[in-house]
Amino acid sequence: MVHINILKKTAYVLLVLLGLLTICVWRQTRKGYYVPVTKQSKSFPFGRTLGRWDILTSRVLSNKAVNDNVQAAATAAFQVKLDKEKDCISPRPPGDNSGLKSKKSQGKVNVWNENSSSKNLIPRLQKVRKNYLTMNKYNVTYKGQKNSAKPSPEKLLCQLQDRVKVTMIHWSDNPFNTSQWQNRLPQKNFSQVVGHLGRCAVVTSAGSLKFSHLGPEIDSHDAVLRFNEAPTRGFQDDVGEKTTIRLVNSQVVAVEEQKFLTETLYNTGILIVWDPAPYHSEIYEWYRRPDYSFFENYKTYRKRHPDQPFYILNPRMQWALWDVIQENSLEDIQPNPPSSGMLGIVIMMTLCDEVNVYEFIPSKRQTDVCHYYQRFRDRACTMGAYHPLLFEKNLVKHINQGTDESIYTYGKVTLPGFRQVRC
Repeated sequence: MVHINILKKTAYVLLVLLGLLTICVWRQTRKGYYVPVTKQSKSFPFGRTLGRWDILTSRVLSNKAVNDNVQAAATAAFQVKLDKEKDCISPRPPGDNSGLKSKKSQGKVNVWNENSSSKNLIPRLQKVRKNYLTMNKYNVTYKGQKNSAKPSPEKLLCQLQDRVKVTMIHWSDNPFNTSQWQNRLPQKNFSQVVGHLGRCAVVTSAGSLKFSHLGPEIDSHDAVLRFNEAPTRGFQDDVGEKTTIRLVNSQVVAVEEQKFLTETLYNTGILIVWDPAPYHSEIYEWYRRPDYSFFENYKTYRKRHPDQPFYILNPRMQWALWDVIQENSLEDIQPNPPSSGMLGIVIMMTLCDEVNVYEFIPSKRQTDVCHYYQRFRDRACTMGAYHPLLFEKNLVKHINQGTDESIYTYGKVTLPGFRQVRC
């Protein structure tokens, strides 16, 4: 009888351990891609996520990419213990730069390595990156150089200032110069509406902003830019509540589930929508085949809110910025547009004297949680998949004028506005 009881207890313990292991594997597997079904594309069966990752504007995956992704995620799940990449362990910042001392730092802190490469990606994301390079959805035919050595921060700032022009679609742009667009586009020039700005904040949607208590500091800026559906209500202590500009991707405007036409979140500040275009195409080419057909909802919104400043970002900007990123990366970067975060940073550098960016470069609070207002997890939100996010972060870290301590503690990067750059 004693032996039977011991066997029963042993069996119960084994069942409990098996259950816990199953839960861990399931949670790890959930870190794979969130790929919602879309009604937009006939050529590709999957669309970019509805603001679930920053990758905030993550777009189309091919069937091959999805299949590879699932297989890689399953493999990663069974290697949870070996890789020590459990949910309960916070990932270290990328790059083998432990104890790296920045010229701007007084102490040793572990922050983003500006020389990070695709080798820093986990196998799943390396495979996805290669798939995007093969797909080349936007017909990228880059003919420029790739600098073998990074230029100085000053020269890189001059490249951005000279080559990346932030402009909005104007009523005189073909095919927007028609009767159906009459009185739909804002009459006032974007720069006139915004004016001259001093200190500005760019607030990403990163999960690491939660419990940051950065709200008061963020609200102390003259202007604040936010992204997509990122809320402030209920999160004021961490992200503040001031919203001067909100940059949204076209999916937010086009997809009914996003409730763009009825959600009051979008009624504050200046709105800007952007949509990917074929590589360096003319505006009329993009207009015929946008990534998401957002134009009708844009016109409806303008009719309902005629006094709300709402602009369409000229798609030429995104590829001019992409060219600069590629030119200063030794590797081939994803042939997809830059992230909303990178676009927002350059927009504010055009408008402001100083730009403080929060949690674009991750702090000590780095997490796989994609957004501070959601629980969805994916390492791609930090390292990039659809967007060349890893290479964007390298560039931003290189031109940072703040300290590594500010990045480590606050996730804060300080950049000069283009008006302050002398070329």
